Amino acid sequence: MDEIVNKVANSVLEVFDLEDYYPKGIRTQIDLSQWLIEGFLLKEKNFREDLKNHDWSQYQDHYIALNCSTDAIIPAWSTLLITTHLVPFAKKVVNGTLEDLEASLYENLLPEIDFSVYQNKPVIIKGCSKKPVPVRAYLLAIQRLQPFARSIMYGEACSAVPLYKESKK
Repeated sequence: MDEIVNKVANSVLEVFDLEDYYPKGIRTQIDLSQWLIEGFLLKEKNFREDLKNHDWSQYQDHYIALNCSTDAIIPAWSTLLITTHLVPFAKKVVNGTLEDLEASLYENLLPEIDFSVYQNKPVIIKGCSKKPVPVRAYLLAIQRLQPFARSIMYGEACSAVPLYKESKK
């Protein structure tokens, strides 16, 4: 009987997995509407008092996404004021959804990666992930990889989708 050979394990294909760079930490979304009258109206005096009485220490070492779940029109200073309360505790604060938060984290960490290790190599960007890696992170990754990689695919080695191949010079 012929021996089964794992061609993927023996290939020169490099796997780039965004999950490997996923920052550890708790993600929390804070809804500003909780401090608005009926979820829509910001009354400055009440708003400031509510923020002053809120337990901000519960967000120690959290990554925070600030947003408003209602269609309220809120002044820009309101998110800035909330952020001043979060700064002593949170690792990072962004305005937006949890997906915006994840994208922001990757925007900060991808420039720190040495992509030159993929110089002239075929690369596959691993597609399936157990963690919430946003599409924006994949877009950022391919922009960083393309100047170095000979070719780029997406997915798994057994069923990869070709995305880029360096042109013959």
